[in-house]
Amino acid sequence: MGSRILIIEDEPAIAASIAYNLRREGHAVATAADGLSGLDSARREPPDLIILDIMLPRMDGFEVCRSIRESSALELRQVPIIVVTARTAEGDRVVGLDLGADDYLVKPFSMRELTARTKALLRRSSPGARKSDAATPLAAGSILLDLDNRRVSRRGRAIPLKPREFDLLACLMQAPGRVFSREDLLDRAWGTDFVGDLRTVDVHVRWLREKLEDDPAKPSLIETVRGVGYRIRSER
Repeated sequence: MGSRILIIEDEPAIAASIAYNLRREGHAVATAADGLSGLDSARREPPDLIILDIMLPRMDGFEVCRSIRESSALELRQVPIIVVTARTAEGDRVVGLDLGADDYLVKPFSMRELTARTKALLRRSSPGARKSDAATPLAAGSILLDLDNRRVSRRGRAIPLKPREFDLLACLMQAPGRVFSREDLLDRAWGTDFVGDLRTVDVHVRWLREKLEDDPAKPSLIETVRGVGYRIRSER
């Protein structure tokens, strides 16, 4: 059974082409031609994935993305977002990722690439993704991670994480002390068919530090190994 996908795009030809190709993949597709309408649609019926243009009338894509990630509805906050835009500046890509986008595509892009990234994100965000038989939560310092129920707590207080944040943290905590390269983390937490920027890993590590570290500027849990990647501090 396909997923529900919302396309927020003001260029009718592009929206129609994306919708046609996704429907061929078996997905149910809704469209919105401006930011406010798209945000209203997402709030009324949270989709399984959003494809979001940046340059939109009434409300730009950056503001739509921010509003979704700050939503009071958990199911809406966790919806994967693919940003699509004609803007090629690296700063725009970083802003999109900072606001919570899961992936970024620059126009013009191939429909094959878009559908591949859509499949990867839907698979990684599905309820059964990363299901484990382990009953014992993983621990690192004051952090407990329950793989079975996809829950994280810090000093007994629940910490809400987005799906990719959880997958990244789980990867690190399953091998404390091991140094993972950005490429390895991208493959493990996003899937080998994900073709996003390595900077995606850095952005998600920063988010994790902001939620889990006493002082995100001086992290003691998720350590940077200069020139290599990241690791969870080993207690041994």
